[in-house]
Amino acid sequence: MRVVFVHGACVRDGAWWWHRTAELLQERGVASVAPGLPSCGEAGLPGGFSGPGLAEDVAAVRQVLRTGDEPTVVVAHSYGGIVTAEAAAGIGSVRHLLLISSYLPEVGQSLSDFGDGDGDGDGGPAPFLDVDIEAGTFGVRPELLVDTFLQDCDPEVQAQAADHLARQSVQVTGQPVGAAAWQQVPSTYLVCAQDRGTPAPLQREFARRAGSVVEVDAGHHPFLSRPTVIRDLLLGL
Repeated sequence: MRVVFVHGACVRDGAWWWHRTAELLQERGVASVAPGLPSCGEAGLPGGFSGPGLAEDVAAVRQVLRTGDEPTVVVAHSYGGIVTAEAAAGIGSVRHLLLISSYLPEVGQSLSDFGDGDGDGDGGPAPFLDVDIEAGTFGVRPELLVDTFLQDCDPEVQAQAADHLARQSVQVTGQPVGAAAWQQVPSTYLVCAQDRGTPAPLQREFARRAGSVVEVDAGHHPFLSRPTVIRDLLLGL
């Protein structure tokens, strides 16, 4: 078994975001990898309207998934579900999708089709996001990072997280997916009940498309705050 982690929006250094769960999996002999997303600057190209977008993110993840034929579970967090919907389509080694506070888009849907993310229904950017229209990028406001996304993590993680934020190409929010892997591959949705970024009621609505649903009493990043829960869930799959 192999695990491929696909991180969410506005962050970089995926291996850091997943490291607590990855280390626990490694102790059980399960290898994992966290591909970089070009739209977050992880391919060395700047973000913006002329920079990498969803297509490049899909290609980066798909390249990793095509490496080897070992049975694979793809774990997608937040925006990572948009990428995974297309990237995992038609890959025979992919046996299960685990969506964490994420999305299962139909073909033709984009991130923007799932609302503004904070559940207030005003249609504008969530208050924890900073959007630079002229530059064509968006990112998490550092001063709101911990209270919104990491309130249940230990101080060490909270202190380090800001160093792994990224400005991302805003174009990814409106670019539609060309496939929906979750329609062919078994899927599990993990609802994070204490998530302040994507409220639990929204997650439960998104989760209706998944094959099964599990809830954990955690914030937006349970793989950092409750890594044993994620490890056990993955081993169970």
